[in-house]
Amino acid sequence: MTEATRREPGTPCWVSLMVHGLDATQRFYGELFGWEFRPGPRQLGPYVRALLDGLEVAGLGRLPADRHLPVSWTTYLATRDARDAAESIRCAGGTVAVGPIDAGEAGRIVICSDPSGAVFGVWQAAAHLGTAVRGVPGAPVWNELLTHDTESVAKFYRTVFGCELDPLVPADTDLVTLRAGGQPVAGLRGMGSALPRDRGAHWMTWFEVADPDAAARRVEELGGRVLRPPGDAPEGRHAVVADPEGAVFTIVRSAGV
Repeated sequence: MTEATRREPGTPCWVSLMVHGLDATQRFYGELFGWEFRPGPRQLGPYVRALLDGLEVAGLGRLPADRHLPVSWTTYLATRDARDAAESIRCAGGTVAVGPIDAGEAGRIVICSDPSGAVFGVWQAAAHLGTAVRGVPGAPVWNELLTHDTESVAKFYRTVFGCELDPLVPADTDLVTLRAGGQPVAGLRGMGSALPRDRGAHWMTWFEVADPDAAARRVEELGGRVLRPPGDAPEGRHAVVADPEGAVFTIVRSAGV
């Protein structure tokens, strides 16, 4: 199913990954998900867009050689005005690290973090509306914020993007669904002391696969790691894995996520 429409504010609309070895990372994800690649905006430096059957699903870029930063997937949330979003982020207790900057004719970008320290992007679409396909293996299917607790950070996303908050019942589970335009678009999961200390609060991207067990084995064959082996859950059978540079993501055979 293609998605060629402009997203409601607060909806995850794109995911990207900045790495040290761009060529090797392209080979890894190309083998794992069947992605092909074409050059992206020159303003973003060495950068490619990943494609499935000619439709854009994600972005990969190269970090400057002198920047020894942790490698992680970044979730981008849609906005109608990047400048207004950046100001709202600051006023709501977040931090703006980069932008707003222009990405050619594609749109405008902001890189920021919420009050818990979780890094995310903001995307004001122009020619590039974001991920163009869902519901097929190799495409992002869900994005979830893993944080210590959801109470304060949920208010942040409601304030900045106007999202509705839908706490999960029973109330003893600290899980909130973000809704935009009346539709569930992302999850906020409070993990308490189970939040990984080495990563802190962070956004997790879930990618659809036909067979999570086979995909997890393929991750290891390609030089990645399986951090949590495949298991069944209400959202579908899934595993948590990392690519060869350590970027963590979830692979899932979804059940209506």
